[in-house]
Amino acid sequence: MELKKIALNDVHEALGAKMVPFAGYNMPVRYSSDIEEHKTVREAVGIFDVSHMGEFILRGPKALDLIQRVTTNDASKLANGKIQYSCLPNEEGGIVDDLLVYRMAEEEYLLVVNASNIEKDWNWISKYNTEGAEMVNISDETSLFAVQGPKTIEALQPLTKIDLAGMAYYTFERGEFAGVPDVLVSATGYTGAGGFEIYVKNEDARKVFDAIMEAGKAHGIKPIGLGARDTLRLEMGFCLYGNDIDDTTSPLEAGLGWITKFDKEFVNAENLKAQKEQGVNRKLIGFEMLEKAIPRAHYEIVNAEGEKIGEVTSGTMSPSLGKGIGLGYVAKDYSKVGTEISIRVRNKDMKAQVVKLPFVKK
Repeated sequence: MELKKIALNDVHEALGAKMVPFAGYNMPVRYSSDIEEHKTVREAVGIFDVSHMGEFILRGPKALDLIQRVTTNDASKLANGKIQYSCLPNEEGGIVDDLLVYRMAEEEYLLVVNASNIEKDWNWISKYNTEGAEMVNISDETSLFAVQGPKTIEALQPLTKIDLAGMAYYTFERGEFAGVPDVLVSATGYTGAGGFEIYVKNEDARKVFDAIMEAGKAHGIKPIGLGARDTLRLEMGFCLYGNDIDDTTSPLEAGLGWITKFDKEFVNAENLKAQKEQGVNRKLIGFEMLEKAIPRAHYEIVNAEGEKIGEVTSGTMSPSLGKGIGLGYVAKDYSKVGTEISIRVRNKDMKAQVVKLPFVKK
């Protein structure tokens, strides 16, 4: 299958990015080194081109009903300009995808989904669209930049009249940005370093990207690839679809009970409610290595007797902490903070400890 290209593919290649296939797209994985890029975001400001993400508009009098039916969180609580983290449950107790729901207007919503699941999510939501909500897939005409780091506001404020410092977490505004009208600016963040997401039409992407790079120059801005994006999100304990959550993991096992609201009807709500009442058998935990080792996805998690009690779903050497960290599912009895476990690294059991997330405190 031919790789899709984001609008600024050539710009990233010219910036010296190493491009790799990711979720069906040709994407920049790094420009310099993952550690250098990671530190840039934690200490200054970086720009990620995440235009591979999917965006759907749902409109009309039945749009909210459809969202309520296919997502676990309660979207009726959203006001205009507010955003909600949610997930699409499947009929077997797992997760079709995790997503963001933006309330644009009373009868208009923007759903932001993972790149690898655009077609799957579209088909899934369409299947439940029996009341005729209008659905528009704007993924291929939309570019998305995530500008992240403690110096983001200083870097971006000269480009817009939107009061960036006054924007609360999980809200958005639309306005002129870098001379382009009606740009959507939101504050959700996947790095824990603060910052904003900028949604623009593909034809305005170059102008906006160049303006951000120019405005950020004085603050040390650098383009950041997917490699550092992964270590940054992992330090915050944020799930990555396909690693930490998927079609076989329940939102309750994944610690997403807080976005699973049983005071409304949604796909598979009955079974998930029963699971909540009975308790889950396994849980997603965060752990830190007590010995020098780097945990990786699919490594076995074992107890003191060497019996397998789970599996690592994401792991890395944390650039901020200088030690191995990871997420993984373990049998419930081993999920308590402080519990000592071991990670089987190349046939050696290396000690680790269950810790409270996030790994890096803000």
